[in-house]
Amino acid sequence: MRIVLAVKPGTDQPWITDAVARLARQTGASVAVVAVDHVELERFSPAPRTVFVQSARESADLAAQRLTAAGIDADATVRSGRPLEGTLAFAEEQQADLIVVGASTRPAVAERLLGSVPLELIKRSARPVLVITHP
Repeated sequence: MRIVLAVKPGTDQPWITDAVARLARQTGASVAVVAVDHVELERFSPAPRTVFVQSARESADLAAQRLTAAGIDADATVRSGRPLEGTLAFAEEQQADLIVVGASTRPAVAERLLGSVPLELIKRSARPVLVITHP
């Protein structure tokens, strides 16, 4: 079994990695962690892409380290672009059996206006999506 864990750049959400570690232990799954930097075109970005890539790298590496420390085979990858499309493409490449993502942290009004990556993943993914909320 292969699980793709999509982490949000610039965040530390240990409850998500804990849930994935428990699931991976129960199923014998390996985990591929991906963080997508949110930069579609650098020229429209408020900062150089390297800033966003570094933030994504730190989040992905931290999640992979936590999983490895829990005895789970995990690797980290960073992608550039939109989170939804990047996560879906990565899950396809990995032939994921499951995509795990944290619940949206946006306020309800902002979520209505800007959208929600977890909700769009559920709508558009051909693969099962598990959304983990903060305990």
